[in-house]
Amino acid sequence: MIKQLKYILILAFVMSCNSNTIEVPKKPSNLIGKDKMADIIYDMSVFTAAKGVGKWNLENKGIMPEAFIYDKYNIDSLQFALSNTYYSYHIEDFEAIYDKVNGILEEEKAVFDSIIQTEELERADLTMEKRKTRDSIDRIKAKNNRQRNPNPKLNRLTPNPSKKVDSSGQLIRQ
Repeated sequence: MIKQLKYILILAFVMSCNSNTIEVPKKPSNLIGKDKMADIIYDMSVFTAAKGVGKWNLENKGIMPEAFIYDKYNIDSLQFALSNTYYSYHIEDFEAIYDKVNGILEEEKAVFDSIIQTEELERADLTMEKRKTRDSIDRIKAKNNRQRNPNPKLNRLTPNPSKKVDSSGQLIRQ
């Protein structure tokens, strides 16, 4: 009897695994267009990156990224979820949307990389100018010190005139 029960359970398990079919999602009546969907996903990816970098800053200013995006595109979360589900089942459309988003992100990355590179070059030029200025000031100071006392060893040997040492070895100020 136990062996028969095992066979029945195994058969029921196999049958339940085979009966799983994925339902094709129906096209929502308020389906978001591909271009608009790409813009929404782009904005969401930018906000997601911003939340990862400065989440506390967004929260302190009271910015809720999802709510902001839904208001910007005049949609609600259900409309987005249904459209996303529909497009994710239709792989060609979904891939086209994400290719567009990826293209926009790559273009912006190239722009920001060029800005960063320009700023780094400007910063390097400023650093070089500061270094040259500092070096020229150091040279002037060294020249002035040499003119005051041509023998720098004497500077270390002469006592400081503002301090006197008594016989006990303690410093006494004038």
